Amino acid sequence: MKPSKPSEPPKSPKSPGGSTTSWTIPRPTDVLSYVYLWHGEAEDGHEEGSKDRPVVVVVAIEKREHGTQLLVVPVTTRPPRQGDASVEMPVRVRQHLGLGEERCWIVTDEYNLFTWPGPDIRPIRSGGEIRPCYGSIPAKLFEQVRSKIEEAAKAGRLGETERTD
Repeated sequence: MKPSKPSEPPKSPKSPGGSTTSWTIPRPTDVLSYVYLWHGEAEDGHEEGSKDRPVVVVVAIEKREHGTQLLVVPVTTRPPRQGDASVEMPVRVRQHLGLGEERCWIVTDEYNLFTWPGPDIRPIRSGGEIRPCYGSIPAKLFEQVRSKIEEAAKAGRLGETERTD
């Protein structure tokens, strides 16, 4: 599969006072705003996802020459179809993250891999601050997500889309 080509780099986020916001490297459980490229879209030749969406950071690997690589899985409001692997996000978690009232699922049978911060991060405004992260999911929910990802990998049903510069 041909790696996807990212969109233009993000502009440096500014706080209301004009200074650049400090972004730390995300950790597993963090939920970012990101332009997710679905595996099927990449196979069809698309180079960029169609919309910004929350994604859950599953793995963060620091590499000397290449920075930190993140493995993220998407969050969607589309109910899973028969055979799809996903974990429903509880109401309280959605509310805590500010994702609204609509039901949503964390997809666990595909992922994007990219180097942090990457041009596909979409900053969000929260309380006058600009940041890439909605917050994080609880450890118990994260373990359910990891378990489902492992099941999909063992079954050979895990789709990867690598986003490169």
